[in-house]
Amino acid sequence: MTTALLGVGVGGSRPIAIGAAHLLARHPTIATENIPRRRIPDELARLEAALARARRHLEQVRAQIPTGTPVHIAEFIDAHLLMLTDSALVDATRALIRERAVNAGWALQMQRDTLVEIFDRMDDPYLRTRRDDVDHVVRQIQLFLDDDPPHATPADADLGGCVLVARDLTPADVILLRQRGAAAFVTERGGPMSHTAILARSLDIPTVVGVHNATHLLRTGELLVVNAETGTVLASADQAILDHYRQRLASSEQRRSRLRRLLRKPSTSRDGVPVVLLANLDLASDVAAARANGASGVGLYRTEFLYLNRNGPPDEEEHLATYLGIIRALDGIPLTIRTLDLGLDKPAPGLTPGLTDSNAATANPALGLRAIRLCLKEPALFVPQLRAVLRASAAGPVRMLVPMVTSIAEIETVLGLVNETRRTLRRQGLPYDPLMPLGAMIEVPAAALTAAAIARRLDFLSIGTNDLIQYTLAIDRSDDSVSYLYEPLHPAVLRLIRYILAAAAESRTPVGMCGEMAGDPRYTRVLLGLGLRELSMQPGSLLEVKDVIRRCNIGALTDSMEHMTTHLDDLAPAQILETLATAGDA
Repeated sequence: MTTALLGVGVGGSRPIAIGAAHLLARHPTIATENIPRRRIPDELARLEAALARARRHLEQVRAQIPTGTPVHIAEFIDAHLLMLTDSALVDATRALIRERAVNAGWALQMQRDTLVEIFDRMDDPYLRTRRDDVDHVVRQIQLFLDDDPPHATPADADLGGCVLVARDLTPADVILLRQRGAAAFVTERGGPMSHTAILARSLDIPTVVGVHNATHLLRTGELLVVNAETGTVLASADQAILDHYRQRLASSEQRRSRLRRLLRKPSTSRDGVPVVLLANLDLASDVAAARANGASGVGLYRTEFLYLNRNGPPDEEEHLATYLGIIRALDGIPLTIRTLDLGLDKPAPGLTPGLTDSNAATANPALGLRAIRLCLKEPALFVPQLRAVLRASAAGPVRMLVPMVTSIAEIETVLGLVNETRRTLRRQGLPYDPLMPLGAMIEVPAAALTAAAIARRLDFLSIGTNDLIQYTLAIDRSDDSVSYLYEPLHPAVLRLIRYILAAAAESRTPVGMCGEMAGDPRYTRVLLGLGLRELSMQPGSLLEVKDVIRRCNIGALTDSMEHMTTHLDDLAPAQILETLATAGDA
């Protein structure tokens, strides 16, 4: 009898894999013991030795990355190497050993728990998954605390065609196991924005994360079907199911080949309507993937990662150097820089020196002091980034995007700071583009309903559907118990998008979309029918969306969507998609 396990599929151009399961079980046993004070120097020495061994291991992995591999893959290893010297982890662990007279493994675990608690309070799903980095590095150190070498891993074996099943995988695991032929990954932990997931997308490996109890329910050697499109892992599949997925696998390879042929073709509908396709960047090194998939520019560069894993915020020069590097790599295509979208629930030490610790806790961080609210409360945090963005605009086409806008007053304050910064730069003789476009993310219902007034004051708008849907439907999309209510085609969501577009049209202000909905080919026809002509998405989705656009008749989609808006409340999401699929390819 076929057994189906569910998790979260990691998108990529290879959605399906079939192979024998290979279970990877490597978890150190943590002895929780107090030690005599005379043993404290010995425990500190054990910790230092483990840190050195972990560092050598990661350096060896980095050295094995093949030439020509996208640079950001090595950066995942670099991030873990940096964490081996991070004071929040290492110095705090040393202090616990000295102060509490506990063994190194227990001290590491206690500090891990402290850091993870901070990450768990985040509202941003990507940043919340950074707890995985803490777990990965701590586990690596704990493995090397043993006198014996870490347990042998499948990295020492021939893994050609195998599906690796593990509780979790570190970036180093992913790289090594892929080099040894692993065909797919299944993990019990992790989310779609964890480093494991990001690496899997980059390396084009079918992966399903968050499969609870996978290491207990699956057995080494049994044949698995991994479907990263649906987040499904099938075990003990009968011959008919296997034949079905083998056929899909063959069709997928043919589709990959066909999509690559679209790379240099225009993103234009069958009736001649152009649609601008842009890329979202999480890391500066994602530029390579954006260029490789034919992006016309960057519609969203998230700058939060510049602030993490450090003792204070980046200064103006660090911001500027990062932006200039991206501009050079983009070679003339436009870059949209989103200003800081962090809050007091985020673990960025020194981020808000002017605020007390008592301000840092909030019952609902998604509704608290974050993004532009935080930046306006702390100009010393915001102005260095603002100066850097303006200075970067002198080197290439740059737009600045302000997140989490809720009121006209915020817009007016931002515009005042921008004008003041321009005057300061002019007095200092520092170049900038005086016409650099300034835009706002529309991701709060209040902003959507005042979009006309916001649009009159700015150069462009960008719809952030992740938060707009979440706030409109009053659900936490990362909460498994209510995530089933997260519905992009809910009538209220579609009406808000339509309203934003109509409101911005009054002042002829361009509107794009940079949320996950923009990169999901299931919704492309809906968005085109509503009137969107600029979509920004993860690089791996660009060709899929372009394929839909090139097969669409946008005029027919617009007519159908117009007709459906009169009775949206009576239509199920599947009916909307079916109606547009028929009309859009006519």
